[in-house]
Amino acid sequence: MKALRFGRAAAVISVAALALTACGSDNATNEPAAEGPASSAAGTAVSGTLTGIGASSQNSAMEAWKAGFEAANQGAMVQYSPDGSGAGRKAFVSGGAQFAGSDAFLKDEEMAQSVEVCGPDGALNVPAYISPIAIAFNLGDVTELNLDAPTIAKIFKKEISTWNDPAIAAQNEGVELPDTPITVVHRSDESGTTENFVDYLAAAAPEDWTYEVGGAWPAELQSENAKGTSGVVQTVTSTDGAITYADASAVGDLGTAKVKVGEEYAEISSDAAAKAVEVATPVEGRAELDMSLQLERDTTESGTYPVVLVSYHVYCTTYDSQETVDLVKAFGSYVVSEDGQTEAAGSAGNAPLSESLREKALLAIDSIKVAS
Repeated sequence: MKALRFGRAAAVISVAALALTACGSDNATNEPAAEGPASSAAGTAVSGTLTGIGASSQNSAMEAWKAGFEAANQGAMVQYSPDGSGAGRKAFVSGGAQFAGSDAFLKDEEMAQSVEVCGPDGALNVPAYISPIAIAFNLGDVTELNLDAPTIAKIFKKEISTWNDPAIAAQNEGVELPDTPITVVHRSDESGTTENFVDYLAAAAPEDWTYEVGGAWPAELQSENAKGTSGVVQTVTSTDGAITYADASAVGDLGTAKVKVGEEYAEISSDAAAKAVEVATPVEGRAELDMSLQLERDTTESGTYPVVLVSYHVYCTTYDSQETVDLVKAFGSYVVSEDGQTEAAGSAGNAPLSESLREKALLAIDSIKVAS
């Protein structure tokens, strides 16, 4: 095994920061837990630097998590580079980051690669952030549209090329639609948001979207593109008639589509996104504590918004020192705690984890240990 080695300075536990709840550490203490939002989730205060790379969709939530965690752990620092899900996963499995943020769980081949840096049990995928993906557009006074999955697919594959196309008009009676050309804007970088969006299209409009599901936009459908969530939103904001897909918390004043689910059109909301996740099923063939989820994109259940991303924090099951283990578990536990989820929701507008998901996430994080 090639153990993760980030240096003692990257994860030094302070004198006052000793025992974590059920972490298996010999560093017990009778001192009271540190005050602040991390205390209830992570035990006493820790110090050191934790490094992560990954999803830009998490960035607003990550800023809230960093602030809350560092306030409760005065000697701790979290460094997170929002370079995209693909970049985060690549850095993690190569030993270049202590955790990854990813809008998609590790694929089987990535799980196999993680054994090299994480030990024989590999990595853990733990949901940290749930958010709807907005189908966002710039169309003047038109701020909301009804769209079904086949129409969305045809727009993004450029079969529907103007906003007053009959397929759009038929679902939006009374809306004055201009003949403005549609400019599709997609992510240029490998992105978990892309993977979630095309996964929805493939499941909900299989006759119209026949492309491979993955983090890279289909090569045969190249059009306007930009890097990261902020990049596509900025491009659409400055382009009349443009449309993209992006984390709903980041689209600002752009118009958004209601998505047809069953016989209704579902509005974007954190509750509808959370409900879509509640009906998800565990991915087969994963370890008992791994929380990779298979979303039901073609659901017809009322009140669900199926164009949703579950953004994960990916951790090793083992690290090379107790100091690193304690720091990872403290931060991970705070992120999924009620306080951590509330702070993120206030900053990013995402849907907090349900109680059942939070309990499973805490069990998974608590299982992280020192490599033997």
